Amino acid sequence: MKKILAFAGSNSKTSINKQLAKYASSLLKDVEVNLIDLNDFDAPLYSIDLEGELEEMPESANRLLNLIKESDGLVLSLAEHNGVYATVFKNLFDWMTRIESNFLFKKPMLLMATSPGARGGQTVLTIAKARFPWHDGNIVATFSLPSFNENFENGKITNEDLNNELLAQVEELQKSL
Repeated sequence: MKKILAFAGSNSKTSINKQLAKYASSLLKDVEVNLIDLNDFDAPLYSIDLEGELEEMPESANRLLNLIKESDGLVLSLAEHNGVYATVFKNLFDWMTRIESNFLFKKPMLLMATSPGARGGQTVLTIAKARFPWHDGNIVATFSLPSFNENFENGKITNEDLNNELLAQVEELQKSL
């Protein structure tokens, strides 16, 4: 059985991106989903000075890197903070790239974002789509859910058109596994 690693690039305890990642990964067939929370991957704030002082890289960054390595595919929904990645994600991203620059290992990925606003995290998606291939990111599908609070309820997307769009993107990931 294929293994999917699903998570949100957020440390909010009520993350709307984690809710979206959970829903999207539940739509995959015949897979084992490991839904993780970045709050379980605490790492010191990256700096070149700190890296030079440490005897080894943070255990949490190594643990997340290994989960990515062990997976067959990724479902990632990025939170957008002021137009870019949330600090928790960017920090782990920085640490993992210092361990292994190509930390995404060409794993097929459904890359998503959502926000309470009408753009649905499109700015952070654009940044990630440009950046992730530099780290062996294999983005096979993308999805943006605008106006989360109006379009998501009881663990699923309520807008039929948006849900159908997500189903099509999930199918693209499914084909790539």
